[in-house]
Amino acid sequence: MSVDQASSAGVAGVPKGRWSEYTELSRQIKQAGLLERRYRWYGARIALNLVLLAAGWVAFFLLGASWWQLVTAAYLAVVFTHLAFVGHDAGHRQIFRSRRANDLAGLVHANLGVGVSFGWWVGKHNAHHTNPNDEDLDPDISIAALAFTDDQASSKHGLVRWVARYQAFLFFPLLLLEAAHLHLASIKAIVRGGSGRANVVEGLLLVVHLAGYVTALWLVLSPVQGLVFVVVHQGLFGLYLGCSFAPNHKGMPTLTQADALDFLRRQVLTSRNVRGSRFVDFLLGGLNYQIEHHLFPSMPRPNLRRAQPLVRAFCRQHGLVYAEATLVGSYGEALRHLHTVGAPLRPAVTE
Repeated sequence: MSVDQASSAGVAGVPKGRWSEYTELSRQIKQAGLLERRYRWYGARIALNLVLLAAGWVAFFLLGASWWQLVTAAYLAVVFTHLAFVGHDAGHRQIFRSRRANDLAGLVHANLGVGVSFGWWVGKHNAHHTNPNDEDLDPDISIAALAFTDDQASSKHGLVRWVARYQAFLFFPLLLLEAAHLHLASIKAIVRGGSGRANVVEGLLLVVHLAGYVTALWLVLSPVQGLVFVVVHQGLFGLYLGCSFAPNHKGMPTLTQADALDFLRRQVLTSRNVRGSRFVDFLLGGLNYQIEHHLFPSMPRPNLRRAQPLVRAFCRQHGLVYAEATLVGSYGEALRHLHTVGAPLRPAVTE
């Protein structure tokens, strides 16, 4: 969907640069106490994640060289994703007031916990938040194998052009490679980052994670079982993580530098919420409140549900489309968009 298409939906055409509107919304959010830290909630969530992680590895060693370990691999994929959710929150300074404390939590959960560079990811993710769905500036829609705009589709060549041609069908299979991509990108970032103290710490934590992971596999499983375990565990980890982020912006309007939208409209226009119960909140790590999260990135995750009625009513009052879909519906919208963008690359059907 383009900005012009969004105009017909009543979003574009609203006067831009209305920072006073965002200030008004921010005042309501602050008065409601929704930016206050939630130490007990995060303490309980982190403790639960650690217990679940420990239980997974205890089960791994008790099961021994058994093909039932593939169940353990699937279980640990879920746990790793929830560790990554906490790392995401730490990157947005949602957990603690202190930057140092958030960084420490992020390093433990990302580098040590799941083997992804916290520093690299934060820089990439901040660029996304600053310019969501901007085809020139958002790294999340600058993916070699996928095309999110007509210009991106026309620029593809060779194998990636074929992938983009059928990207709607290949989207979920490609997510199985997401964890591998994150690990490789993290290693590249560490290697290119030089010998700074922060970079050395990140590198050491990644090495400890990898050494512990490989040692556990070597001590318990046969080489073939170990290889299959890695494929299942990392594949499902990437799939779950990708499925948690995919509904948020895919299929929403894409922007360019020519679209001079103010902060409020840029964030609301390009984001989609996922409707559902508290189970959906847990399943998606709070990312289902994407509009609220983009408007207030440092808002603690458990406060997003409470902020939603305020933000939805504010958008309605100011004539802003507040996009929501079911979980399945959000995937449908994303896949339809990918299928439409890839259409010009597919051979014409002749009768």
